[in-house]
Amino acid sequence: MSQPLGETLADYVRACFAGIWILTDEQDDALAAIARLCRDEGWRWAAWDVDAGFSPGGGEARADPPLPACDATATDPLAAVRTASRLAADDVPALLVLRNFHRFLGSAEIVEATIRQIQRGKRHRTFVVVLAPTVDLPRELEKLFVVLEHELPDREQLAEIARELGADPAELPEGEERGAVLDAAAGLTRYEAEGAFALSLVRDGTLAPRTIWRLKAQQLAQAGLLSLYDGGERFAELGGLAALKAFCLRALRPHRPARAHGVLLLSQPGCGKSAFCKALGNEAGRPTLRLDVGALLGSLVGQTEANVRRAIAAAEAMAPCVLMIDEIDKGLAGVRGGGQADGGVAARLFGALLTWLADRTSDVFVVATANDVRQLPAEFTRAERFDGVFFIDLPDRQEKDAIWGIHRAAYALEAAQARPGDDEWTGAEIKSCCRLAALLEAPLVEAAQHVVPVAIAAAEAMRELRQWASGRCLAADRPGIYAGEARSPGASPRRRGIRIDPSAN
Repeated sequence: MSQPLGETLADYVRACFAGIWILTDEQDDALAAIARLCRDEGWRWAAWDVDAGFSPGGGEARADPPLPACDATATDPLAAVRTASRLAADDVPALLVLRNFHRFLGSAEIVEATIRQIQRGKRHRTFVVVLAPTVDLPRELEKLFVVLEHELPDREQLAEIARELGADPAELPEGEERGAVLDAAAGLTRYEAEGAFALSLVRDGTLAPRTIWRLKAQQLAQAGLLSLYDGGERFAELGGLAALKAFCLRALRPHRPARAHGVLLLSQPGCGKSAFCKALGNEAGRPTLRLDVGALLGSLVGQTEANVRRAIAAAEAMAPCVLMIDEIDKGLAGVRGGGQADGGVAARLFGALLTWLADRTSDVFVVATANDVRQLPAEFTRAERFDGVFFIDLPDRQEKDAIWGIHRAAYALEAAQARPGDDEWTGAEIKSCCRLAALLEAPLVEAAQHVVPVAIAAAEAMRELRQWASGRCLAADRPGIYAGEARSPGASPRRRGIRIDPSAN
């Protein structure tokens, strides 16, 4: 468990870090933690924001030790910074908490005043503490501030919030799956969790995981970085991929001795990568999050890294979960060219993702998909970033038969009618043929005239992809390394899985 904000802040104050930037989306809660710390330690403190101005002791009735008289209407940010020196007292640390002060750091006068105050603060034990939802520091201040993160509430804190509303998750009936309530609320801020619990109590009369999940999905969608997938797909609706299914379910089994990292899925479009991602969470009993790589990219310096941090923090707070990163090759396309075309934005995104993939300890199982391996940097596929890199080829005859059966039943098509030639078809193309047959009220053979297989339209790309994957990737349909041969359009699939000692992977 991570250290509470108050304890972390106390360490940095005692170490005399005069500039402290607290990254938080819950400024009231962070301010309350600072107030408790200062009361417990006997430190002076004051808060400022552009609306209320300067509030000695954060607006509390008394402050101990007493604070000097200050103009409570001083809403000028330059005057606010200069106020810090008036809080100084012999051997007593004094904290000036500036809310959303990043909004004013475009002013040269304010930047200079902040630099001067931090330098004085080292000598007089006065501390400038900024509360902001983003880290947006001008170059002059980057080395003067240390950045602390105010983390989202853990499950113990969420349970306490529920108890304060008069609903203790531990007292729910066994059938309610007590832990499911806290799992549903994980990843919400304290304010959001309180609202979700209250809505569930009003609407359902109890803490209902389903209501909390729906509200959380709305909150994630508003942020625009992550979304919560709410489909009901299962592996039974997805033909083939037997080895991939078995591998992931074993990696995600409860009480496993090691933490699973995830898998990278490589194939041409339509072979079932995205469908597998959507079904895996339901099979493993985990929420499935979708990460939009394009939404992480920011034009301003530091914006991309800030977006990555926010997305990762939300995903880790919802652990255990499945994190789906679809078509990651397109999001990282700029890295292969040295990252100069976009000013290095893709390179910064790539670096932040690489660091997290290699170092993460949270129970977030990442499933990334890619269509063009040439767009992926080589270091992205090395060991320990993913548990396995799987190549999904066109389905073989047995897999195609299973896929036809699934979709003919789904679209209520007669099982006895003739099927079109499907040697080069993907699973998505089989589904499309069945859907068109139902839509047009036509036989499957006639509906097939409207389907152009990707293996024909992009035969050269498919051949190059097979050549690259052969010997480098695991086979998705059977245990072992994928071994494929280049083949001309129209030929039947030829590939096999080579069984090897797992340690050789």
